[in-house]
Amino acid sequence: MTQIQNTPHSVDAPDAAADPRQALLKAIALAGRTVAAVRPEQFDGPTPCTEFTVRRLAEHLVAVLRRIAFAGRGGDVTSLPTTADDLADTEWQEAWDAAVREVEAAWADPAILQRTLTLPFGSIPGAAAAAVWTSEFTVHTWDIATATGQLPDWDAELVAISYAAMQRGLPAGPRDGAPFGAAVDVDPDAPAIDRLVAWCGRKP
Repeated sequence: MTQIQNTPHSVDAPDAAADPRQALLKAIALAGRTVAAVRPEQFDGPTPCTEFTVRRLAEHLVAVLRRIAFAGRGGDVTSLPTTADDLADTEWQEAWDAAVREVEAAWADPAILQRTLTLPFGSIPGAAAAAVWTSEFTVHTWDIATATGQLPDWDAELVAISYAAMQRGLPAGPRDGAPFGAAVDVDPDAPAIDRLVAWCGRKP
């Protein structure tokens, strides 16, 4: 079958009226279920996100949760670590659940969607930040699922939100300095999740 370059028009844009906080929480929940299903012997295996093993990627996601909560409280996320190195294998669920509760509390006020939040690459409105983090959790859920033989039930709206955010944030051409490889060619009729991760430099 003929391969074509992934284009910004291959997934329909999500409903702009949707509350991006709900999409973020759904993406976090799916990531949590995927991490919880990792078997102990799989933690040291590689992932499609080549800088991370399964363990390190799970540690990264816990750290991202803590960063999201911190941003919601008005903090600069660059002051927090990018991985949670303090967790034993038996502590994942407790740490994850605690961080999720912090996110829910910090983002409970809808006004956060209009506030300017500080992310590693700049300052953006909370609504845009939620979409960015939705995409990060969705892509990394795919990384962990692929590495551990899982088949998550992908939410079409979350994938669309994630794809739109990544298309806004990542150029189609060279990505020097960005933590993503070049977009990978995919079939035009490939599943939406495959088109998303291919745009992010993964090979589905």
